[in-house]
Amino acid sequence: MLLARRSLNRRAYPDLWSFPGGHVEVNETWDDALVREAREEIGVVPATFTFLASIDDPNAADRAVYHMFVVTAWDGGEPSLVGNEHTTLRWFTPNAAVALPDLALDEYRPLLRQLTRTSFSDALCANTPRRKGPRT
Repeated sequence: MLLARRSLNRRAYPDLWSFPGGHVEVNETWDDALVREAREEIGVVPATFTFLASIDDPNAADRAVYHMFVVTAWDGGEPSLVGNEHTTLRWFTPNAAVALPDLALDEYRPLLRQLTRTSFSDALCANTPRRKGPRT
């Protein structure tokens, strides 16, 4: 799965591992936000994806909910950082991601453990050509 280390200048969770993503704009669907944010942050366009879960951020001053997706195919080649919101982009297995001591949210861990036990694990860890997937 793909994780990004947040820049030191980020107000929330600086220098911690998180998932690329961002805010849902007014009148934007979750799917549209996923596609837009992936293009803006990592330069790819999700083509095949499935909603996985929503996670409440227990540390947010105002309510923040993260809608998590499994992306198994995308267009645009290998993901790479766009902009300065993150300093590093790296692929992890679900087990390696769970073991990271510096995840932005501990609430990610149950979701990552779930991925290690589901059919998504095979899709996440396989390496298909075309770099349309398989990753989250």
